[in-house]
Amino acid sequence: MNIDAIQNGIVIDHITAGRGMKLYELLGLEKLDCSVAIIKNVHSVKLGKKDIIKIDADIPVNLDVIGYVDPGVSVNIIRGGQLVEKRRIDMPELLTNVIFCKNPRCITSVEQEIRHVFKLTDRKNKVYRCLYCETKAN
Repeated sequence: MNIDAIQNGIVIDHITAGRGMKLYELLGLEKLDCSVAIIKNVHSVKLGKKDIIKIDADIPVNLDVIGYVDPGVSVNIIRGGQLVEKRRIDMPELLTNVIFCKNPRCITSVEQEIRHVFKLTDRKNKVYRCLYCETKAN
């Protein structure tokens, strides 16, 4: 299989196999007017299998979304066909408007203007809780 190299854009690499589509959806990549390649189940020495997303545009991506879905992912910035920056993404301490509280009694259910904020409460088990009502995120 041949996937062309990108000249200016972003490569999200070392995604745990099967999580590429979730990242695609949460990052809203379907709304982009550029080439986006999702490569699933690529052979990886470290992971066995991995997913890769290539975005052929120099756009901002929400690193908090990436860290929430799959901490440890690499985000590579490409300019002029060359790697100019490589970032290893970790779990964010706070998530704002990435996930939404399911508790019908939470203030975010009544007041639509309030941002949905979740705080990382257990790094080992990847647990986020609503800042307002402490409901655990699914």
